[in-house]
Amino acid sequence: MITGPGPDGQAEPDEAFGTLPKLKLAAFLAGCAEAEFGTVAETCAIAAPTLSKAATALEEAGYVRIRKGHVGRRPRTWLSLTADGRAAFDRHLAALARLTEAGRAQAAQVEEE
Repeated sequence: MITGPGPDGQAEPDEAFGTLPKLKLAAFLAGCAEAEFGTVAETCAIAAPTLSKAATALEEAGYVRIRKGHVGRRPRTWLSLTADGRAAFDRHLAALARLTEAGRAQAAQVEEE
């Protein structure tokens, strides 16, 4: 789900990261190659069903890879950002930073008046 450019030609924030659980998941995964589901849930303080829903939505967008396997006899799930997911998250953060800078510029302009 690549977001097109906004009125200024820059990428807009990506709605795929539009909920807090999805944003927290992407932010956590941006810091590692792969993480076990339980670790993500605990570290990000996201309930397992909510994390599952967020991961599935980001997987459908092509941003998250869900890998299932076993450790001994116990089933495990690992999550990772895809290359597209990393690029989209970087664009999303850059778009948010541009909005913040626009707000600062507006505030500075108001102070000058």
